[in-house]
Amino acid sequence: MKKIIYSLLLLTIATGAYAKKVKFAVDMTNETISPNGIHVTGDFQTLAGFPGGDWASNTTTLAQEGATAIYSIVVDIPAFAKYEYKYVNGDQFYEAEFIPVESRVGYNFNDNRWLYVDSLADDTTYIGALVFAGNAPMAMTLVRFLVNMQNETVSANGVHVAGNFQGWNTETNILYSFGSDLYEGIAYVNTGTIAYKYYNGNTAGDNETVPAICSVNSNRELSVTGDIVIGEVCYASCVSCTVGFNELAGNSGISLYPNPTATFSKLEILDKNTSHDILITDVTGRSVISYLNYTPSTLIINKNNLKDGVYFVTLKSESQVISTSKLIIE
Repeated sequence: MKKIIYSLLLLTIATGAYAKKVKFAVDMTNETISPNGIHVTGDFQTLAGFPGGDWASNTTTLAQEGATAIYSIVVDIPAFAKYEYKYVNGDQFYEAEFIPVESRVGYNFNDNRWLYVDSLADDTTYIGALVFAGNAPMAMTLVRFLVNMQNETVSANGVHVAGNFQGWNTETNILYSFGSDLYEGIAYVNTGTIAYKYYNGNTAGDNETVPAICSVNSNRELSVTGDIVIGEVCYASCVSCTVGFNELAGNSGISLYPNPTATFSKLEILDKNTSHDILITDVTGRSVISYLNYTPSTLIINKNNLKDGVYFVTLKSESQVISTSKLIIE
């Protein structure tokens, strides 16, 4: 991916189409505004022509938009690059916002916000007015997508995510790799159920085929009730690349019935001579219920403990996955 980005940068420099307008905006509704103004600081400031170099807390001043609580600025910076930044309520770096974990770069203890500018289109990249020290614009919710491409040859057009939350536009939401096979991106959505897919490229024909065991109408599906980082999955798979699809293909270690169920499901462990760990996760990979060192050979999974949806019941022995089965709660 880095080679792709560098090549695109060289091309844009050679053609003169180097700069891209990016709008930084912050919603200060919940804050008392500093008399020294609202600023943004980051690793883009030198490229944007501000004095004092990058991460200067007092040089890039945001202007209030009318009588609103939103402060913003539009800058020209190179496209096809990732930028890190923070908002400052004042002009000293200690007055910078505290970034929630879901929005952070997150690697090597990096607590900055980030965005990737992937377009030279004659428009302005704008993700919305983020709430100061918050994850998303007001009344919106953050979803952070993660997909592992280690088994794929990544398209020269990049890796994307598209879904019903953005009109299934395969070009809008490009994912960025911080130097590994993991590609990720942040979107801001309304609460509710979203459907989505990953794309190795930027056209409809580049979509992944989501395995039936974790698909809903051939798509991935997620119930969004709050800010969430979706569990990492392997491209065109239901699980992490380190788990492997074969572990989901069968259920030789357990019997699970009735399934689907509107009341309860009975789990029978076929190997009755040892203890097991039983893990119930949702389609995002998030743990919902776990039973560690479980010794009985049967377990009643009650609907009262689970919302309607698709879950995975995984049986482990000595940290090794014995079997994983899909459970549908109606």
